[in-house]
Amino acid sequence: MIKLVNLDKYYKNKFIKTYVLRNINLEINEGEFVSIMGPSGSGKSTLLHILGMLDSPSEGEYYFFNEPVHKMSERQHSELHKNHIGFVFQSYHLIDELTVFENLETPLLYQKVKSSERKAMVADMLDRFKMVAKKDLFPNQLSGGQQQLVAIARAIISNPKIILADEPTGNLHTNQGKEIMDTLKKLNDEGKTIIQVTHSEENAKYGNRIINLMDGWIEK
Repeated sequence: MIKLVNLDKYYKNKFIKTYVLRNINLEINEGEFVSIMGPSGSGKSTLLHILGMLDSPSEGEYYFFNEPVHKMSERQHSELHKNHIGFVFQSYHLIDELTVFENLETPLLYQKVKSSERKAMVADMLDRFKMVAKKDLFPNQLSGGQQQLVAIARAIISNPKIILADEPTGNLHTNQGKEIMDTLKKLNDEGKTIIQVTHSEENAKYGNRIINLMDGWIEK
């Protein structure tokens, strides 16, 4: 599903290259739940953003279902991201001025889904995540755990091939965090491929594989 070959990410300052990722070789199969771990500054979030096509590698190759992402234009990246990737962030990234219903509807608007179909898909998500009663509330009227559940629902509403989660429980209490991880595990059990970045060994255990990063390298 995903294959990275000799991938580097660095920033140039005159003659000096500052490496964030070095010589990353990685394969992720469809249906896996992969946890990426490592100390702050090890390159975890950068790797996730490259996988999600929100950032580009400096060198190396990235294949997504055998398609060479590294040869694509920004517009093609954007299309792939929009149609196949769901992103869940630590800080939720909900739109404050929109209700829960409208936040869930947003990805479908980008995909030009018809109005009647959009409403049905949002209703299904609200029902699935037991949030029907909260559909007209704004994000600041929800708890952190509820906001993250809305963020997960928004990430999966357009049925992406893969969910990328960047510290999805980082701002949550223990019980809320467990609910979020249980939700991601259930999605994985249903066949969704999930890649999460986490500091938590407890959360990493939800995955079937752990990748450890240190100073931009994958530890063997």
